[in-house]
Amino acid sequence: MMQLVLGHQQKIDNMIKSKEEKLGIEIDLTGPDGNSFMLIGRAINLAKQLGLDSKAIQAEMMQGDYEHLINTFDKHFGHFVTLYR
Repeated sequence: MMQLVLGHQQKIDNMIKSKEEKLGIEIDLTGPDGNSFMLIGRAINLAKQLGLDSKAIQAEMMQGDYEHLINTFDKHFGHFVTLYR
């Protein structure tokens, strides 16, 4: 049981970034860049740069509420963009 907890804690520690660790694009969801329209615009630009279907991603982002929008953004671009609350 202790090993399972330690393994889980190590996984959590790997996901949490220190302030010194600045890799990729960072978006503060509490600021103006966290606005739904800004996130959709950012998603369209990133999708085009990555050769993804921007219209399909935009449509998926707009299918639900704000939480759905940011979860969809993170699903498609989470490897390149860090979202902060």
